[in-house]
Amino acid sequence: MFKVFCLIVAISMFSMATEAAENKNDRGYIVKVGDMAPDFITTLDNGKTFKLSDHRGKVVMLQFTASWCGVCRKEMPFIEKEIWQMHKDKGLVLIGVDRDEPLEKLKALSEATGITYPLALDPGGDIFELYALKKSGITRNVIIDREGKIVYLTRLFKRQEFDDMKAKIERLLKE
Repeated sequence: MFKVFCLIVAISMFSMATEAAENKNDRGYIVKVGDMAPDFITTLDNGKTFKLSDHRGKVVMLQFTASWCGVCRKEMPFIEKEIWQMHKDKGLVLIGVDRDEPLEKLKALSEATGITYPLALDPGGDIFELYALKKSGITRNVIIDREGKIVYLTRLFKRQEFDDMKAKIERLLKE
């Protein structure tokens, strides 16, 4: 009887460890590389409408962000300098999707971080929830190829992952 109990405990612990590892590996994403990027429509900080599927044929980078996110504020100037300024005239579409904040916060975030790429409103976090679990965190980046498929996902700001993402964007833009 004791052996059966130990076996049940061991199986339960293995199952929980496996589930935790899977959650750690997907980092809160509900999409994965190879999936078609979920389509959405939003309003940009300049008042224009943005529909993701209208940008098929272009390389797209979505950066999920918010003004209260310290890691986002750290990452945004790197995105501005090392991605946006280098590739904005080469066909890259880059949108910062601001999670559940009003327009005034978007404008203040742009000013505080010195970014010039467009930010988009995401009332209620509905766009975010197309890509990640509601309670999962930001910052995260989604790179989408010309066919509309997700080709790279990041979470937080890690220099090596960021550099790998930059290289991926450069390769896609050359194709």
